[in-house]
Amino acid sequence: MMIKRARIQSFILYSVFTIYILFLMKLLLLSRVSLGELFRGEGSLSRSFNLFPFRSIIEFVFGDEADARKFAFSNLVGNIVIFIPLGVYLSLLKKDKRAMTIVVFIFLVSLFVEVVQGIFGIGTADVDDLILNCVGGWMGVLAYKFLLLILREEKKAATAIAILSVAGLPVLFLLLFMVKLRL
Repeated sequence: MMIKRARIQSFILYSVFTIYILFLMKLLLLSRVSLGELFRGEGSLSRSFNLFPFRSIIEFVFGDEADARKFAFSNLVGNIVIFIPLGVYLSLLKKDKRAMTIVVFIFLVSLFVEVVQGIFGIGTADVDDLILNCVGGWMGVLAYKFLLLILREEKKAATAIAILSVAGLPVLFLLLFMVKLRL
């Protein structure tokens, strides 16, 4: 009975993690162009780069226009929030559970995304996004560590994360619907 429960829990965790990764790829790489447009190079004429740390964050926060501040808030918070689950899942699923190893991995994933965005011209390649994504991933690692501290057992933490993952799936699908991503 316990083995069957553990298998179901593992299946749920890996399934939701896979859906999350697909959502992340769609949101970060394919929300502005389709896969076909990406490989035809249709987005490459509008490349935008920010290589100066905190430049876009400062522009967003201290901008004059109300619409710009709304966009800034969603951009800043969004870049943090979308990487929190990655920190949680990696903390749970990786064998090497050291926080620094996980944050370095999150940094590399985020760097890959920013480089792809820059090369293919699909969004802005922004060092600030890299910083915010790492902050989000770090928050996910801390959330996992906190959950582990409270529950005192990795199996219990895994169960809690599996339950939260299943509960969060409708929210994820709602977000996909709300932002009208090209599916």
